[in-house]
Amino acid sequence: MWLFTSKSFVAIVVDLNDESKRLVRARFSGDIQELFPNAEVREGEGTDYKFRASIPAEEVAECLKEYVMAMKYGNFKDSVPDDQEQRKKAYFSVWSTMYSFQ
Repeated sequence: MWLFTSKSFVAIVVDLNDESKRLVRARFSGDIQELFPNAEVREGEGTDYKFRASIPAEEVAECLKEYVMAMKYGNFKDSVPDDQEQRKKAYFSVWSTMYSFQ
């Protein structure tokens, strides 16, 4: 799954080395830690995602639950901090592409 939050973008899949864990992957430094501050992030394993961490599935699920319960915004695009202009542009591009399929 792809997960876009106000301050991070991660891709979460089953860790094929341990199916009780999820492999959380990110393109940008700090995005995994934004959601999982205690994660042991590995960098540069020769794939399309530069950063990755193997995290127990229950921990991933709990984190996502906490994120949803703490949300305060009514418009996702407006929730991205102003100092993250590059992220805002990328998210808008995704939004625009998906809107065209609607």
